[in-house]
Amino acid sequence: MLRSMYAGVSGLKAHMTKMDVIGNNISNVNTTGYKSSRATFKTMFSQTIQGASSPQEGRGGTNPQQVGLGVSLGSIDKNMTQGNLQYTGINTDLAIDGEGFFIMESGTGPVYSRAGSTTFDRDGYLVSTTTGYKMQGWMADANGDINLNGDLTDITLKQSMPAQATDKIPYEGNLNADAVVGESDATGITTVNVYDSLGTLHKVQLEFTKADNNEWSYEITDIGGIDDIGDATLDGGGDLTGTLTFDEVSGNIATIDGKAIADIENGNADFPVLSFTPNGGGVIPTDPISADSPTPITLDFSSITQRSGGMSAEAKTPTGYKAGSIKKFAIDKSGTITGQYDNGMQQTLGRVALATFNNPAGLTEEGSTIYRVSNNSGLASIGSPGDNGVGVIGAGSLEMSNVDLSGEMTEMITTQRGFQANSKIISTGDQMLEQLVNLKR
Repeated sequence: MLRSMYAGVSGLKAHMTKMDVIGNNISNVNTTGYKSSRATFKTMFSQTIQGASSPQEGRGGTNPQQVGLGVSLGSIDKNMTQGNLQYTGINTDLAIDGEGFFIMESGTGPVYSRAGSTTFDRDGYLVSTTTGYKMQGWMADANGDINLNGDLTDITLKQSMPAQATDKIPYEGNLNADAVVGESDATGITTVNVYDSLGTLHKVQLEFTKADNNEWSYEITDIGGIDDIGDATLDGGGDLTGTLTFDEVSGNIATIDGKAIADIENGNADFPVLSFTPNGGGVIPTDPISADSPTPITLDFSSITQRSGGMSAEAKTPTGYKAGSIKKFAIDKSGTITGQYDNGMQQTLGRVALATFNNPAGLTEEGSTIYRVSNNSGLASIGSPGDNGVGVIGAGSLEMSNVDLSGEMTEMITTQRGFQANSKIISTGDQMLEQLVNLKR
């Protein structure tokens, strides 16, 4: 009789713990990145009154006679399924669609989270808005390249972009094959902006002139920002002119200053190069930068053609730009952060890293939707979003809690009824004991 009462007590304890889990789930129904839990029960040891017997001498076997001693908590399991993504429109809000966790530096080692509510602090670091922990990833180098095999580092926003001097001017378009030598249609002028190492703008003007059926000359006729155009050089000489010849069948360029285009493209010859020293202290690019030895600007004529039609040859998108300050940034689904600057340029700044685990439900939760590695989670596998089964980033969104509110309410009802039934076991057992005591009277 007393066994039933103790069984009821164990049932009360187990259902109280389950109610704690349900209450925590319901309270976190709107917590960003929260993963719900469930409590499972297991039977306690059963007392054997009579063991099982095997069939013998024409009689059948008998099953064991056992009385259970109650229930205990079996496990509290994490439900790591995907939560719905909620669009916020804030570009620093990040959600993971698929497997993975954000990696953050807590000051005492890496921690992991599905909550991607982040912002940039005063020092330009991308940090969690709830904990201040710094988001981890890979930063790009000066050329915008990211080494995904490198060590993780704090993600920071590059606030300014230094000027880059121009080192190449590509020319594209067509020179009119129908143009008559000496006529106005046999001349074309194009002007392009170039920058020195200080980001100072200079205008380089070039003129094309038809010299023969398949031959055109080009000449640098003006350079802004220098005292005298005679101080500029082309291929190291003082003559700022050259010739282009074209294949009479295809109209494609054949030679530049007598050098076959095939040799230039194979690296056996060079494009013509323009060199000048600007006023104001800036220089055209060189390595190392020196006002005494400026590296010339390559004039790339490989895409110029001579065919029947209008005159369209012009300079297209030279390298180089002035210094700039960041205006805005964007984060794509691969976690790549791209900054846009007020000089019209954009540059890759870095990439957010994600961690996956063999057993994510085995992570130890520390509060603030933060997890740490445990003995049963496995080690973190670091990867780039979208690669090798790792989830992708949804910028401007947050992952909602995966709590099923209707399911939790149903579980709460059954838990309450289970608790009531176990309390009834105790009260009924008490009544039976009372009747037993009253037999003495």
